[in-house]
Amino acid sequence: MQPPGRVRSLVLELEGGRAWGAYGSGELLRGRVCLELRGTLRLRALEVCARGRATVHWMESRSVGFNTVYHDYTAFQTFLHRRRQLIPDNGEVTVLQAGRHEFPFTFQLPETLATSFEGKHGSVRYWVKAKLHRPWATVKKVKKEFTVIDPIDINTPALLAPQAGAKEKLARAWYCNRGQVSVTAKIDRKGYTPGEVIPIFAEIDNCTNRAVVPKAAIIQTQTFIARGTKKQKKSVVTSIAGDSIAAGTREVWHGRALKIPPVGPSILQCRIIQVEYSLKVCVDIPGTSKLLLELPLVIGTIPLHPFGSRTSSVSSQYSVALEWLSSIPEQPEAPPEYSVVVPSPTAEQSLAPPCRSELGAVLEGPFFAYIQEFRFRPPPLYSEIDPNPPSDGIRPRCMTC
Repeated sequence: MQPPGRVRSLVLELEGGRAWGAYGSGELLRGRVCLELRGTLRLRALEVCARGRATVHWMESRSVGFNTVYHDYTAFQTFLHRRRQLIPDNGEVTVLQAGRHEFPFTFQLPETLATSFEGKHGSVRYWVKAKLHRPWATVKKVKKEFTVIDPIDINTPALLAPQAGAKEKLARAWYCNRGQVSVTAKIDRKGYTPGEVIPIFAEIDNCTNRAVVPKAAIIQTQTFIARGTKKQKKSVVTSIAGDSIAAGTREVWHGRALKIPPVGPSILQCRIIQVEYSLKVCVDIPGTSKLLLELPLVIGTIPLHPFGSRTSSVSSQYSVALEWLSSIPEQPEAPPEYSVVVPSPTAEQSLAPPCRSELGAVLEGPFFAYIQEFRFRPPPLYSEIDPNPPSDGIRPRCMTC
């Protein structure tokens, strides 16, 4: 039985990071190497390195005569490669006494990093590794992985733009024309974050002689690229199904809700791995292929600011059922009579703001409070004294001129 080594433990500890221990692009990675010794240790060097790279790999085979030929597809992309000497290797031996020793370190992460990812044919991984070099002994290593999330702010014009599309399909069976099915769909913006609800506005027109069933789903598409070849994997993140639409009828979705589950953000900064999302509105047509309408989505990490943007897409969520605001006059009206200042119950009912049930959920929050304050501000107080009397130096104008 060999005697125990002098190194009791070699541990890597990381500090800071955001929620769930994740780090963002451009942040400072802090940590320390903890070395626990049973006795005196002579060592040559102690170094720590931070690495991060994307890896893609898959195999394809094809038959050539009686043989099978395999093709290997592999690709790499490095995002992070930093190294630091905690005890430099200068040709001398450093002696450490028994006990616990800590060696802090920091690494500045690059401004452009891809989000950590684990897929079927590839991954994006980040890790820190410490190496302890001792004279006439093997190198002792310890490795610790960490998560990186590339921030995607959906409060940008490109991701706040509404997305819409339309498609139609002619249903055929045994060379017989059974009519046409058409679908039109719209969502208020392109960028969303996990946990948000996507309101789907759609119109499905069934002009066939068979009943059809509409559905909506969020699709994740993983694309792996190596040696100029792409390999994709698609999966359904979440889905909803509508009611069956009878033959010759139409169904309208007035903001059908589809909630985004906890999923990873889109990966757009990697040249060999891409993770994209889309909203697909599908209509199952019996006897023929499905009608598919696809709208692009971007899953971000920074949610929508409630009052940070005034783009058309943000204001569009408050534009529904606000026709009653058109009655507000552009020019200020004259002050009412004193008897109107104290309204009767009938007058109070006529001046009451619209019911929330009529306007829906779009008028909840401070925006609705602002509208009420603007529309129903009380008239100025009545006074017998003119607050702006005419000046003596101004000659009265003849009213007959």
